[in-house]
Amino acid sequence: MVQLLFNGLDRIRGWNVDSTTAFVMVGIYAFVLTLLLVRARRNFLALPELAVRPAQATPPDCMVVIPARNEAGFIGRAVKSLPPDSVIVVDDHSTDTTVAEAAAAGAGVLRSPKLTKGVFGKPYACMTGARVITSKWILFADADTWYEPGILESAIHAAEVNDLSFLSIHLALETEGLAERAVAPLLQALFFASLHPRERPEGVFYGQCVLVRRTAHEFIGGFGAGLTFLVDDVKLALLADRHRMRFGTARTSTLGHARSHRGWEGLNEGVRRNAYRFVLIPGQHSVMLLATAMVLALWLPFAILLILTGWVPLAIGIAVLPVLLLFPWYGMAGVALAPAAPYIAIPILFNALFGVLTTTHVDWKDREV
Repeated sequence: MVQLLFNGLDRIRGWNVDSTTAFVMVGIYAFVLTLLLVRARRNFLALPELAVRPAQATPPDCMVVIPARNEAGFIGRAVKSLPPDSVIVVDDHSTDTTVAEAAAAGAGVLRSPKLTKGVFGKPYACMTGARVITSKWILFADADTWYEPGILESAIHAAEVNDLSFLSIHLALETEGLAERAVAPLLQALFFASLHPRERPEGVFYGQCVLVRRTAHEFIGGFGAGLTFLVDDVKLALLADRHRMRFGTARTSTLGHARSHRGWEGLNEGVRRNAYRFVLIPGQHSVMLLATAMVLALWLPFAILLILTGWVPLAIGIAVLPVLLLFPWYGMAGVALAPAAPYIAIPILFNALFGVLTTTHVDWKDREV
């Protein structure tokens, strides 16, 4: 096998690639990759930025529901980042210190009823919390999110100005550890490479932070209507659209933060779960996502080919291109990891695709779903 590899490399070294061919090859690849990743960034920026409104002395008429299962070490930060006495944590049968941590942080704590067959834990917990709330607005927030002062005022202002009953907010991505720093920003870029907010608004409606008008939420059945859907956020948007209720999506780079995937295991579980999002959305969006990842991964074999045929400067250019195009997603601190990211992400993506196609189980929060 090793001998075959060296024989192949020797043959490549013997190729005579003229300047026209080399520059055309590089130009085509650079154009396609740039088109795909610039499109992803434009899709992301098509989400309106949430206008910052100052926190008021009297909090708005809004309560926060946080479903939580084994969120010790995270739930306290989420609760403390929100206005006092505004948070209800619904414990989804945690086996760690989630309940004690949430209560110590100042949240009211409810215990979610025992799950029945075919029902998923998160929407069930959200439904449980919403049933005890009488405020005008409800913010559903994940336990691994945290916020800055003014988040409720800003979200409600955006919903009221745009006459929305449902508003999903994409929060600033936060990462810890090598696996997250390398892969999570690329996964975000690939997500927006496959979905445009105006073309598929239900597809980008993301459940980590969702503001709802309580009466509208109750009218359509809310999370109670999505108990059997793994991607309950997409189902909520589809229900709103079916009932002719306005929903929208925004982003914020300052008012909220989210650590969507925790380590290698979290990346695998999160991608497999979110792969089911594309089952509910018509179109070839999953194909676009995978194609973008595969094109991006071609930089390395392409650069090796150029080096072996004597075009070292062009090879350096091809190697630098992913760094430049992915810089907005990674920032200065993590962009050096960008070239290696597709080789880590692609196995995760294909594993998720296999799971969807074969309808195998998904492990989520230490529970098979």
